[in-house]
Amino acid sequence: MQDLQQSRSSAVTVFIAEANSLNCQLVASAFRSRSARVSVIGSAVASAVTLALLREQHPDIAIISAQLQDGTLEGYRVLRELRSAQSSTRAIMLLDSRARELVVDAFRYGARGVFFRDEPLETLGKCVHAVHQGQVWANSVQLVYLLDAFGQAKPLRLRDARGVDLLSKRQEDVVRLVSEGMTNREISLQLGLSEHTVRNYLFRVFDKLGISTRVELVLYCLQQRTGDEPAPPDAATPESSVPRHPSPPQISAPAHLGAAAHRTRVAVTGSKR
Repeated sequence: MQDLQQSRSSAVTVFIAEANSLNCQLVASAFRSRSARVSVIGSAVASAVTLALLREQHPDIAIISAQLQDGTLEGYRVLRELRSAQSSTRAIMLLDSRARELVVDAFRYGARGVFFRDEPLETLGKCVHAVHQGQVWANSVQLVYLLDAFGQAKPLRLRDARGVDLLSKRQEDVVRLVSEGMTNREISLQLGLSEHTVRNYLFRVFDKLGISTRVELVLYCLQQRTGDEPAPPDAATPESSVPRHPSPPQISAPAHLGAAAHRTRVAVTGSKR
């Protein structure tokens, strides 16, 4: 009995937000039968109930469907509210479509991973554990989406609650070039610095922002663009009409981002070096 209690206490706690109760039950039953290290502690089908229960239960992971009972893309609003509340719960967005904008907006609003309905539930278990361990669950194509989105956005000035700049001008330059996919060597040549100096700048940036990888840096900066952040996707727009760009071929992400060039989803942890 004591061993069972210890097993439950060490399990990753998961909350499921789905479009209907049947979907919630299917995901929950799959976890219960396949993994003793995952404990489903609740579920909901509407955004308001989801947010209330997440505030009350504080699960490790929230699996949030883009479509909830009260809206086709209402899950994005839940993500945004969860991020605004600075919740310790890490979110995984469950998507039907691989449209570029839907993937980018999931990460923009705070998701730490995206998962698609046509993927096996065994893989969802791996996704849950990876995100719980602090990793970003994305494949190389999705990382390219994020880099493109970051590169097209307005320059970012990171400030604290008092309006004081968190980064120096040179540190901002390094962040900008990292977002363009440059290696430390390429950044050093661009800025006229040694690679050692570039590494030191990155370590200081990571320390100031409380992150540890280049992928997290790109996600952090995307999520901090509150001034020009678009509203969550319009639920009235059919998903089939959302993409405005052709999907790129499956390609390898830059090696320094730590992305594996696989067609299956991989947990990505970038390197500081």
